Amino acid sequence: MTKKEEEKPRTSLLAGLGRISALVPAYKWLPGLKPQHLAAAVLVVGGLIWGGFEIRSRMTHVYEYDARITGNLITISSRVPGWITEIPVREGQVVGVGDVLTVIDKQESELLVRQLGSEVKATDASLNRLHARRDLVAKQSESQYQTAVSSLNGAKSVVQALKVHREVARAELQRTKTLFKKKVIPRIQLEQAMTRAQQVNVEYQKALASLQSLEARLDEAAANLNRVQVLDEEGQVLRQRIEQLGAKLERQKIDLTDRTIKSKIKGVVDKIFVDVGEYVTPAQRLAIIHDPNKIWVEANIKETEVRKLRIGQPVDISVDAFPDLQIVGKVEAIGNSTTSEFALLPTPNPSGNFTKITQRLPVRIKVEQEKGLLRPGMMVEVNIDIRDR
Repeated sequence: MTKKEEEKPRTSLLAGLGRISALVPAYKWLPGLKPQHLAAAVLVVGGLIWGGFEIRSRMTHVYEYDARITGNLITISSRVPGWITEIPVREGQVVGVGDVLTVIDKQESELLVRQLGSEVKATDASLNRLHARRDLVAKQSESQYQTAVSSLNGAKSVVQALKVHREVARAELQRTKTLFKKKVIPRIQLEQAMTRAQQVNVEYQKALASLQSLEARLDEAAANLNRVQVLDEEGQVLRQRIEQLGAKLERQKIDLTDRTIKSKIKGVVDKIFVDVGEYVTPAQRLAIIHDPNKIWVEANIKETEVRKLRIGQPVDISVDAFPDLQIVGKVEAIGNSTTSEFALLPTPNPSGNFTKITQRLPVRIKVEQEKGLLRPGMMVEVNIDIRDR
């Protein structure tokens, strides 16, 4: 039933009562009719008419006079400790997404960010120098190692050849000695054989010494290759250090960002709980804001009338603060638990004494904002049209 439909029967009722009251002077022409009897008859007839309309209205509508406008009140809290240095907003101010609500002292946090940034740069420079050094050592060590291997292989071949020559020279010397004893050859040939054997032996000893020297150089080159591995391990340590410092730097940047508290929504500042110069701790409540366009009416309907409600039913809403403002909404959600289930004090009584009380279920009614007039907490009256449409 709309407002016009409700006002029409009431207007008819008043018109009817007016016509009946107009008959009051007629008692002069009706013998035996007293004025008080006529007045009583008028009241009875008027009461019957009013009662009829009231009963009809109760059959087609569900009324609730204790409803209120509500919304999502967002509590703004701090993630970091510190002193409040700036509050650029005031209560009742409209704010947008990204607007600064509160600023917490950030001097120490900025210093830590710069310090960690410098440490990251210094460690990264050390890593770059280590990489250059490692590449140089690796290049030199690889070249030395390959040269040492090649030289060592050549020296081994020389030693092996001289060893054969030495054996041949020794055998030749022994044969010459035998022939000399038999007086087959002259002494000069014996001396020549002895000289050749001595020369070959000297060359063999030199080659053997050179081989040992080259083996030492090969060991040194291999050690240099191992040094490259050590430098790689040092580089890994520096990379881990840079990663740790980077994580600390990012965490400190987050801390610095968290010291400028901004609004996440477009809304209105409802309440500010801190002042400039006050020290705040993590999770401390700083302010409350809400989006004025995201509001609804919450009405607690008796359980005996919930069966009449359906999603989408139209609702006429009267705002106590604005009597002339009439709002039309619709049922958006019907609660699944009574309000007593969420009470701080339990309702069951273990003593055995029981008083049955009609419970209520919360019903959410969708409404549209009316030029910013509707605010959370305002009291309203709702009239839900339960007629099938």
